[in-house]
Amino acid sequence: MKIAVLIFFILILLILSALFFWRMMDHRVDRAEKERLLALGSVRPAVFSKVMVEELPEPARRYFCFTIKEGTPLHRVAEISMRGQFSIGSKEAPAYMPMRAEQVLAAPEGFVWKMSCGSMIKRISGSDSANWTRFWLGGIVPVARAGGTKDHNRSGFARYLAEAIFWTPAAVLPGPGIVWDAVDAQTARLTVEHNGMRQSIDVRIDKEGRPVQIGMQRWSNANKDKDYRLQSFGGYMSDFRTFDGFVLPSHVEAGNLIGTDAYFPFFIADVTDIRFL
Repeated sequence: MKIAVLIFFILILLILSALFFWRMMDHRVDRAEKERLLALGSVRPAVFSKVMVEELPEPARRYFCFTIKEGTPLHRVAEISMRGQFSIGSKEAPAYMPMRAEQVLAAPEGFVWKMSCGSMIKRISGSDSANWTRFWLGGIVPVARAGGTKDHNRSGFARYLAEAIFWTPAAVLPGPGIVWDAVDAQTARLTVEHNGMRQSIDVRIDKEGRPVQIGMQRWSNANKDKDYRLQSFGGYMSDFRTFDGFVLPSHVEAGNLIGTDAYFPFFIADVTDIRFL
C-alpha cells in the first residue's frame, strides 16, 4: 500500500514537472518573438509630413492628419499596456473577467499579446500571436492550444492589422502592399498584402479624423460549427490621447459579427500606456 501511494505521488510530481517545463517553454517562445518584433523598430524613422498623404482619398488623409502630428517620428513598433474585461462566454452569458495584458505590435510582421484574466483557480493566462494561441488555467492546465496553420495565420493577420490602424498608424501609411481607398465621405478602406495574405478593413472616420469604428470580413472559426470562414468582425474606439506625437484611442471594444444583432464585444480594453521605440 505504501509503495502504491509513493508511486502515485511520484507520478503526480512528474506530471506537474512536465507541465511546468511546458509552461516555461511557452514563455521562452513568447520572449523570442517579442525580441524579434522589437528589433524591427530599431531603425531611426522618418518624420511625418502631410505631404506624405496628400494624394490619398479625403477620409484617409483626414485620418492620418489627425492621428499623426506633423514632425512625429514614424515609429511602426509599439509596446502597449492595457487592462479591461475579457469574456470566454456568449452574448447571453458574457461572464466578463478582469483582464491585464501587455502587447508588442509590429504590423505587418506580427504581434505578441500576453494576457491574464480572472483570479485564483479561475485565472486564465497565456499569449496570442500570428503563429499561436496558448492559454493556461491556473498557470498549470493547458486549456487552449492552436496555431501553426495557414488558417490561424490568416485570422491573426486581420487582427493585428486592425490594431495597427488605431495603435500604430505609421505602420499603415501608403507604401508597397498598402493601399487606401474611399468607401464614402466617412469611410476609408485599407487593403494590405503581405506574405501571400490579403486583408481589407473599413475604417469609419469622424469629421475631425478620429478612427471611431472598424469592420472587416475576417477569416475565423469563432462560430458554432468551429469552421474557418469569412465573417464580420470589428469594434469601436474612443477616449483619444496623445502618445509621443500619435493621437490614439485608449478605449477599444471588439467582437465578432459586428453590424448584426449578434454582435458581442468579448474584448474591452483601456490602454494605460503605449511606448514607441
